[in-house]
Amino acid sequence: MPGLSNSLSHATEPRLDHSRLLSAGWLTFTRARSLLLAALVAMVALAANAQDNGQPRTVAVTTTSEKIIIDGSLDEAIWGSAPRIGDLVQQQPLAGREPTERTEVTLLHDADNLYIGVIAYDSEPEKVIGTQMARDASISSDDSLEIILDTFRDQSNAFYFATNPSGAYVDGLAFTNEQLNTDWDTIWNVRTKRSDEGWIAEIAIPFKSLNFPAGQTSWGFNISRNIYRKLEEDRWSGARLETEFLQVSEAGAITNLDGINQGKGLDIRPFISASWLDSDTSSDDGTDAELGMDISYNITPSLKLTGTLNTDFGETEVDARQINLSRFSLFFPEKRSFFLEDAGVFSFASTGPDSPGGVPSAGADIFPFFSRKIGLVSGQEVPIDVGVKLTGKTGRTDIGLLNVRTGGTSFVEDKDFFVGRFRQNLFEQSYVGGLLTSGDPIAGQDGKTYGADVRLATSSLLGESQNLVVNAYGLKTDNDGIDDHEWSYGISAHYPNDKIVGEAVYRVVEENFRPALGFLRRDNFQMYRVGASYNPRPDNLLNILQMFHDVFYTQFDRLDNGLRESSELHITPLDWHFKSGDSIHSVIDYDGGYERLFEPFEISPGIILPVGEYRTDRFSAVLASARKRRLSVFINTSWGDFWSGTSEQISTTLTYKLPPKFTFEFRTNQTFAHLPEGDFIARILTSNINYAVSPFLSFTNLVQYDNRSRNLGWQSRMRWTLTPGRDLFLVFNQGWIQDMDGGLRFSPRDTKVSAKFQYTFRF
Repeated sequence: MPGLSNSLSHATEPRLDHSRLLSAGWLTFTRARSLLLAALVAMVALAANAQDNGQPRTVAVTTTSEKIIIDGSLDEAIWGSAPRIGDLVQQQPLAGREPTERTEVTLLHDADNLYIGVIAYDSEPEKVIGTQMARDASISSDDSLEIILDTFRDQSNAFYFATNPSGAYVDGLAFTNEQLNTDWDTIWNVRTKRSDEGWIAEIAIPFKSLNFPAGQTSWGFNISRNIYRKLEEDRWSGARLETEFLQVSEAGAITNLDGINQGKGLDIRPFISASWLDSDTSSDDGTDAELGMDISYNITPSLKLTGTLNTDFGETEVDARQINLSRFSLFFPEKRSFFLEDAGVFSFASTGPDSPGGVPSAGADIFPFFSRKIGLVSGQEVPIDVGVKLTGKTGRTDIGLLNVRTGGTSFVEDKDFFVGRFRQNLFEQSYVGGLLTSGDPIAGQDGKTYGADVRLATSSLLGESQNLVVNAYGLKTDNDGIDDHEWSYGISAHYPNDKIVGEAVYRVVEENFRPALGFLRRDNFQMYRVGASYNPRPDNLLNILQMFHDVFYTQFDRLDNGLRESSELHITPLDWHFKSGDSIHSVIDYDGGYERLFEPFEISPGIILPVGEYRTDRFSAVLASARKRRLSVFINTSWGDFWSGTSEQISTTLTYKLPPKFTFEFRTNQTFAHLPEGDFIARILTSNINYAVSPFLSFTNLVQYDNRSRNLGWQSRMRWTLTPGRDLFLVFNQGWIQDMDGGLRFSPRDTKVSAKFQYTFRF
């Protein structure tokens, strides 16, 4: 599954006096550093004492015994007689105002389903946008409806459902009040229909698809309508610029959920998979067929036990290519369904905070548990014989337990892995938690990681409608043959609001800290990061929706010698987003960098950078056209110093849509480096060609090439949902290798065809 992708660099122009700029940044930072920990402590106190004083909306769900047919028509009598939940309120661009288009939302329930009926009126129905139809497609550039259900009323985690005028199925899990995992799939039903007055959505969510406490008749609920051509979002609850839709704490409440039925809470999903491989690089040619099973059982209405036997991941998408031009590890996200479901339970406060868009990441996230370490060793797949997972709640405590046994191969013996996680929810948006992992995928090795974390958050700071999140954590590893310097700890404060965003982070990773079931990009460092963004919304100025201005400084010091290893000063002087949807993300962003190599670094085959200090000044410009158009373009260029020389980088994305069935996307990411040690080009080309016959039958094609591996790969994937819960996957993978002299001559390598059929029995 691992691939190659890029973390590429940029392009060439006259240099500034970088020593003056870096000295100014360093002076500012050294002054700020002495105040950082004191400021963080003060922010902890503010977050712990702040109270959320908002008055969320509440509505009773209408009980019905009438049979509801999900066809997008809302023609049953109960839809006309049941009360509406009330008008939505504009969240942006003009927070608190009446929406420009009317939306009627009605909620019903019987013993088995929650029904949601929406009439999305539009004064220009011919301009309603619905370009995507495939399961879990990105509908962020479409008109859409989004729904969250906080069934536990913990104001932090929720089930997520979304659709668009073309009837796309998008579902996921929202967790820790800000993150979303749309790789989670469940059984539900939606139909949409366009009309002369706009569009209609009719949704049925089975209670068997949800977890909730027994006897609780009130859930957190919110719904949002997005009118993309106007860049307008209308919400039922929490319609403030400072509030993201995934802030579950801002949801309202639905009541009268009496007499609902979760059934026995048992899902049995047997599957059969088969594959054929013709390989020039492996001795595993031939055919293979497997039987397996996934089982889930609600031990209580709020605690779910999930098991997998003889697990197969043949339907999983391949990784995006990356080319590594840094000295540190690349991150590849998890894509396997067993590990993705309820993944939010295992999240930990050692990641983030997420910086504003366009601001470079600090690259210092620590994942004490990273599920890709199970079943994958050095890029090679290891069979998973059996896995068991217990997730859910008891009272106000979140619980996650995972145990997996992998089979032996020619390079590793049978292994057992265990992960335990708990979070005790505090106040309205906060928690304190603990984590333990046991096991090491490397042959003959064993290791443990354990630690604790705390999150203190509020959306009503000092009685005002402002967000503040403070995270702190401590972790220790216990690996074979290592006795000391195995700690990581840190604290961060994040002030994520519409007009002003602030961030302060302090993090330490000791030189022997090695989470055997985790991931970290670098070690042996002490990191500081401070930054802020000022984002005004000018009235009637050049049709601008919002302007963004950023200043962020990040520094890494080595723990073993106390020397600065790297630093970056990032300044965005101009970032304009227009009401048309077009944007000038930057005219001339500035990045002042510093790197110190303590040992030689091979940045490209045969090109070795010597030990020493490297100071760089780089500039970038980004232009993006509105995604609502049939043809849209994104261009990111950068230029300036690059290690001992210079480089130019250009990243482009061209997207063409024939809505709602066909989408073509072509991306390039290229770095042209000119160094005294040698010149090189790092190039990645990617094409996505997707066709959806209906929301139930879709074809995706991914073609990728990078000149570092000289590998050209093509994955073609079909997903056919006969009915929700019954899926057939067909996957074709073909690889080619480019001749050593370059050009257009490629020789075929591996060819693989896979098929998988899964059928869910629900009790």
